[in-house]
Amino acid sequence: MFTTVQARFLCRKCLRQTTGRRVQLISTVPFRKHLKDEAKQRRINNGKAKPKVPTARGSANENWELTVGIEVHAQLNTTHKLFSEAATSFNDPPNSHVALVDAAFPGAQPIFQKETLIPALRAAIALGCNVHRKSEFDRKHYFYWDQPAGYQITQYYHPLAKDGFITLYDYDGIAPEDGKEVRVGIKQIQMEQDTAKTLHQLPSTHLLDFNRVSHPLIEIITLPQIHHPATAAACVRKIQAILNAVDAAVLGMELGGLRADVNVSVRHRNQPEGQGVGAEYSGVKGLGQRTEIKNLSSFKAVEDAIKAERNRQIDVLEAGGIIEGETRGWNLGSTGTRKLRGKEGEVDYRYMPDPDLGPVIVGKDLVDYIRRSLPPLPDDHFKVLTSSDRHYNLAPKDAKTLINLDDGDRVEYYKNVTDEVRKGLLNYRDGSRSYAESDEAVVKAGKMTGNWVLHELGGLLATSGTPWEENPVGESALASILTFLSLKKITGTTAKTLLSLKFDDPRPIPQIIAEDDLTLRPMSEEELRGLANEVMRGNERMVKAVKEKGEVGKVGWFVGQMVRRGVEGRVEAREAERVVREMLGVGDVGDRK
Repeated sequence: MFTTVQARFLCRKCLRQTTGRRVQLISTVPFRKHLKDEAKQRRINNGKAKPKVPTARGSANENWELTVGIEVHAQLNTTHKLFSEAATSFNDPPNSHVALVDAAFPGAQPIFQKETLIPALRAAIALGCNVHRKSEFDRKHYFYWDQPAGYQITQYYHPLAKDGFITLYDYDGIAPEDGKEVRVGIKQIQMEQDTAKTLHQLPSTHLLDFNRVSHPLIEIITLPQIHHPATAAACVRKIQAILNAVDAAVLGMELGGLRADVNVSVRHRNQPEGQGVGAEYSGVKGLGQRTEIKNLSSFKAVEDAIKAERNRQIDVLEAGGIIEGETRGWNLGSTGTRKLRGKEGEVDYRYMPDPDLGPVIVGKDLVDYIRRSLPPLPDDHFKVLTSSDRHYNLAPKDAKTLINLDDGDRVEYYKNVTDEVRKGLLNYRDGSRSYAESDEAVVKAGKMTGNWVLHELGGLLATSGTPWEENPVGESALASILTFLSLKKITGTTAKTLLSLKFDDPRPIPQIIAEDDLTLRPMSEEELRGLANEVMRGNERMVKAVKEKGEVGKVGWFVGQMVRRGVEGRVEAREAERVVREMLGVGDVGDRK
């Protein structure tokens, strides 16, 4: 029996069920594990593993031009469905949140839920689109078991927004051939309802979960202005980051909340403009016949599917064949796309205005308010984190990683920790000792904090299986550890010990340092040299390797041995390295090679 269940407000960041419990996304774990295992295997093979998707044969890069347009379908962050008060559901029992209209019950009428409009507007504005004052819903007719009404309610003739754009930069992972940046136009953004979820049971049983029916979606349609597979994947990744930043989307690609279709065509660079059946698409002329690859569920799948389809089309054309307009599929790990069906056209879908739904009218005051209240976008964060004029000054790679992690939560954590460390240093007074903005410890606070948030803390969380939202190390705790480290009150080894202790120890950091006697008591020059001599006497071969063969990388091994053999809290790694380098005659710490 179908019922409608009221839900509590769904928070994107904690993803709670209607009961308030954390969602256990069990079904997604194998897929994510597959990707991790795949990456691990590539590392084991030192990048020499045979690629699953072959590169295009012949002189494709010189003689053929690839063109890609993307359609991104993203689930909106809303409590209710698009046309009923049934709750949006992610991990609840199948068919537990189904209204009569979701099941196409005779006589049931769709009622547009106005709150679903807000995240859609945030997305449209963030993507630079012009929001239409009036938009309308249409019926897109097709018959499939996941669409009980025989049509999908979408926007075709009068969409929510049009004429936007997204700018992709080299740090977004675009193809090197695209240079520093490339701009991709967005044709339109339309609201539409999702379909039912099909659960396959071998050999031939298909179960339908109607919880997903009428979940609010936006479809973001780009212009066919992408010419490299890596840039297409970067475009989808950037769209997801923007939707997360403005709280428009609930889940990303890795958790099934965002899917992409790609339209792929190739044309010979000598082909006259306008030649061919598919010579015009979205107002862009001179294209080859396009095919559509449906339901790509990862960034890697986007890139690999485009490569495979590009190669297939080039092979067909070079053999004298023609490209059929059709819909094709792609499976993770495949070496080629497969035909699903002939390509439907506008006539096949029999688009018609939905007679049960009135127009959606959006006031200028609402659009202006949402535009003013939008949070910073990923590019805004990137500029702040990498600018030499600001005190973060992170490397582009680290900044991008922080921005993409944990729906933006980790970058906020990083900023707050860095600010607190800098404040602690600038306010420090110990006799005549004080710090200014230009002092090395203050200048490097941002980079040091980035390393600890990404690697030290990130590594402990990964090892323990602790999700970011359950991070036991508060901002003040990590800031206190890094302040003591910058002031040389503790060693780096001690700092790592403190970080690990905070997973279980509720005591404040200063109390742990005092009670566990972890304060740094620096070794004298004589003590350091004596400890270095002790290590070197037992490892004469390595000493010769450094002195005679120039294997300077082994210096770090000597330093590690000194730290291990020394009393906890007494050996500073930097000082130990200085002494080792002097004794081995390989220059000072600043001469690392």
